This record gives sequence, structure tokens and C-alpha cells, in this order.
Amino acid sequence: MRPLGRASSVSLALQRGTLACALLLFLLPVAWLFSTAYKPARDVFSHPPTLAFTPTLDNFRTIAGYFDLLQLLRSSLTIAVGSTALALILGVPAGYALARSGWRWAPALVYLFLGVRMVPPVATLIPFYVLMRDVGLLGTVWAVILVHATLSVSFVVWMMFAYFRSLPRELEEAALVDGCTPLGALLRIVLPLVRPGLVASALLCLMLSWNDFLYAAFLTRSDTKTLSVALLSAYGTKDITWSTMGALAHLSTLPILLLALLLNRYFVQGLTRGVH
Repeated sequence: MRPLGRASSVSLALQRGTLACALLLFLLPVAWLFSTAYKPARDVFSHPPTLAFTPTLDNFRTIAGYFDLLQLLRSSLTIAVGSTALALILGVPAGYALARSGWRWAPALVYLFLGVRMVPPVATLIPFYVLMRDVGLLGTVWAVILVHATLSVSFVVWMMFAYFRSLPRELEEAALVDGCTPLGALLRIVLPLVRPGLVASALLCLMLSWNDFLYAAFLTRSDTKTLSVALLSAYGTKDITWSTMGALAHLSTLPILLLALLLNRYFVQGLTRGVH
């Protein structure tokens, strides 16, 4: 038994070491970008590279002078929250209806919905652009909200279909016997039980919308552009202003990071339960 225990300890150490190396590999570029936001311009590409530098907020003052940060943040929040809310309003009832329909082709239809999310964004850019131009929404936040919601609702249907299908029908039948309407059973019994799935779906939709660049760049104008579009201004004709990019990336990453940390418990539960 002792050799087996020693082998198990070695295996666990190797697994943890591999995870630590992978985590370090993925976090190094993020750490470099974040540190660039606080570096003086002369230290960004110092040779040889050094970790010792005097932190400064000059980069944040620079972008505050160049951009209307409140407008950028307002547009990003409006688009992300609006598209997430619309995707949930449409996707949750659709997932519930398919899960309770008893139709044998319901799972295939759900995966067909999910296939919409697999289409490359650049392939749908021109059709969405022409559509929003024709309906008079081009340049507004509503154009991006509708596009993001269209792409996210398929994921919500797939996610919530699996969650609703994992719940026993007896819970709803008992609520109906006690006098609940079908809508009341859904709102009072079913939805509280699938809260982790709702939170996970909402958070993923929010991140997809917040991080989107392509649709936001082509469907908005100067007074409705988002933080992700503002990052493009760091690219000049001759070089890249890394300090500006680092400061903007810092501001665009922090809200989502804080939200993910706040809802981490529900997010992990949502991704590990219900989907079969």
C-alpha cells in the first residue's frame, strides 16, 4: 500500500505542477498588459526588461483626456446588459418549452440552435449591417444589442434545455395540484431551482457581448462605440501605443473580472450541473 500511496502523491504533484505551468503561461500576457498600464512610457520596452519600475497613473490620465470614458462605459454596459436580458427573456422560455414538449426531435433542434453560434461572425457581418441600415438602427446601441441577443439566445436555449430536462416533472405537477398555473409553477418552482444555470448563461452572454469587437466596430458610431472599439485607437500608423492599450484594457477587463469573482460559485455550479 505504501508504494501506491507514494505513486498517488507523485501523480497529484505532477497534475498540480502542470496546472500551475499552464496557468502561468496564460496569465503572463495578462500580467504584462496590466503592468504596462502603470509603467512610464520609457519603461515599457526597457532593455534589458526589468520588473522594477515606479508605478504611475499618467496613462490613465492620458486616456481620460483622449476619450469620454463614461460614455464608453455606458455604451458597453448598455449593450452587454441589454443583449443579455433579451437573450434570457427569449431563450429561457424556449428552452423550457422544448424540454417539456416530449418531442423526440427536441434535442436535435436545440443543437441546431447552438449551430447558429458556430457561424463565423465575419460571415454574418454584412447581412446584419444591411439589415440594421434598412430598419434605421445603424449607429445605435440597439443594433448591437439585437445582434448580440440573436447570437446568444441559441446558447441560452441549449443551456437551459439541459437544466429544465434534468428537473423531475413531479415538482411542477405537485404545484399544479396545489393550485398554481403553469406560468406560476415555472416562476415559483422551476426557475429558483435552475438559478445556477441562469447565472452561468447570463454571465457567459455578458462576457461574449462585452468582449465583442467586430459588430460593435461596424454597427456603432463615435458617440455609441464601446471600450473594445476604443482599444483600436492604440494602433497608430507607425507603432502601437502600448501604454494606452494597457490602460484601456485594464478598464475593460476589470468590470467583468469583478463580476465573475462575485458570481463564481453560481457560475461553477451552472457549468458542472444540468448539461448531459
